[in-house]
Amino acid sequence: MEGKADLHIHTAYSDGALSAHEIIHRAREAGLSVISITDHDHTGALDEAILLGREVGVDVVPGVELSATVRDQDVHILGYFFDHKNPRLLDYLSHFRAERVKRARRIVEKLKELDLPLEFDAVLDQAGDGSVGRPHIANALVETGLTESYYEAFLKYLGAGKPAYEKKFQISPREAIELVAYAGGLSFIAHPGSCIGDDLLFELLNEGIDGIEVVHPSHSPDRTLYYRGIASEYFLLTSGGSDFHGGRKNGLDVLGKYAVSKDHVDMMRRRLR
Repeated sequence: MEGKADLHIHTAYSDGALSAHEIIHRAREAGLSVISITDHDHTGALDEAILLGREVGVDVVPGVELSATVRDQDVHILGYFFDHKNPRLLDYLSHFRAERVKRARRIVEKLKELDLPLEFDAVLDQAGDGSVGRPHIANALVETGLTESYYEAFLKYLGAGKPAYEKKFQISPREAIELVAYAGGLSFIAHPGSCIGDDLLFELLNEGIDGIEVVHPSHSPDRTLYYRGIASEYFLLTSGGSDFHGGRKNGLDVLGKYAVSKDHVDMMRRRLR
């Protein structure tokens, strides 16, 4: 694939294991010419990534991943090509991160009630300067010996419907889409094959979405073709990526393995113009 693009990558500013500096160099080694850093509720990695990307020949598209809710169903929205210094956007993201901390505290209290004496400082140590989330709690549980693995933490305690689960701060998909649009960007439905049924997918198409993430590790080849067909029928853009986190969540080898051609990025730019 000439001019590969991985448009779904997380750094240590959310629940990824690597810094923006490490991501850029690994992206170059993986043969990627374009990437998008799409941290959860955070744009802190973008300035460093954009600057270093220019130096080494990796084009960095400003990105973010937002969580929305429809009838208690989680929906993730990827934003691309927005002004990552837009004051309104930054205020909203700061509020979302504050709500993440509150949610994490409630989860830790639930874990203590389950005889898992996790200290909140251990979670903050895992998060560093990033957006606090359940992956940080899972990592803290492993590091303190309270669970044997990252996946055990989710399967037993942190996953939806499990004893320590807490709902996240809720916004609607339309609110997420409007926030990205206000900052001049495009919104895509993230990894629909992993969490969204067809009824909800078609409902989201009426909310003003610009595109669908068609390539993702959770999508089979048939599912990828299916989403490409829907995007074509509804005149939507398409994107794709590895949803790279590194660390315990997924290995380093996925970076660049799930990608789209640079043509997808060019089409996004044309849509914006």
